[in-house]
Amino acid sequence: MSKIKPSQGAAYARIMGVGGYRPTRVVPNEVILETIDSSDEWIRSRSGIATRHWASEEETVAAMSIEASGKAIADAGITPEQIGAVIVSTVSHFKQTPAIATEIAHKIGAGKPAAFDISAGCAGFGYGLTLAKGLIVEGSAEYVLVIGVERLSDLTDLHDRATAFLFGDGAGAVVVGPSKAPAIGPTVWGSEGDKSETIKQTVAWDEFHADRPEKFPAITQEGQAVFRWAVFEMAKVAQQALDAAGITPEDLDVFIPHQANMRIIDSMVKTLKLPEHVTVARDVETTGNTSAASIPLAMERLLATGQAKSGDTALVIGFGAGLVYAATVVTLP
Repeated sequence: MSKIKPSQGAAYARIMGVGGYRPTRVVPNEVILETIDSSDEWIRSRSGIATRHWASEEETVAAMSIEASGKAIADAGITPEQIGAVIVSTVSHFKQTPAIATEIAHKIGAGKPAAFDISAGCAGFGYGLTLAKGLIVEGSAEYVLVIGVERLSDLTDLHDRATAFLFGDGAGAVVVGPSKAPAIGPTVWGSEGDKSETIKQTVAWDEFHADRPEKFPAITQEGQAVFRWAVFEMAKVAQQALDAAGITPEDLDVFIPHQANMRIIDSMVKTLKLPEHVTVARDVETTGNTSAASIPLAMERLLATGQAKSGDTALVIGFGAGLVYAATVVTLP
């Protein structure tokens, strides 16, 4: 018989607070057109993006995360000392070790929480949310800070006509805590490693040295292949998340997909047959694709503008490099 004491976790978990940070510099399509042969009309028609935010030298991955985290903690009505774990999803923190989560935890005054980074691309927020829920229900933490943060301008090839206009910078954070009722549904997640080459970094870090001729690593993708996969396969995953939560599209109040591309978002809405009353996040128009930060940033904006309200039922889904995906139904804080 095991001598290990059973864990004393919460029955359920919920999102308690949300915060976001967008860099101060707003970059219109006209700036992108300085380095690629295209047009504002073409960019808008292909992606729905009009502007994006690019970080300054001072707006580091840590600095943006700290700003977003402070807002989320205040929104949750707790103190930093109550945070038991910090999970950061990012692909643009360039130090292999230590994890940026440890620096963030220290600078927000969280004491000595568990702190680690994950790399799940544009599905990273969903992965982090699922891990946070598990930690709370299992009893390893009472409150978990989940951060999605990217400085994708550092990984953007401004001469690549297929991707130069897509990416932006920013940070989004949520506090996940205990709940007496279900407020984060089962996660439908997974990966399709046979498609890992469709979104990738051009040069691996161990191949990049100052005395070699390679350009600094950038993100590249096979746009049409990714579009088809996102539209057709991710709609199926979204439906599976609804089924797992035991609800139908008519029960939804809000749909918050990864802000990759307006055409992808609109196609998913059509495929899922979402009713007209469902509010759809379209933050990509002014924020661009911020990868792991896109869902919490879009969530924060919907709540701040009154397009969504506390207690609404929302379907969130992230998908991207790997190819990986994660979808779940949540109650908005």
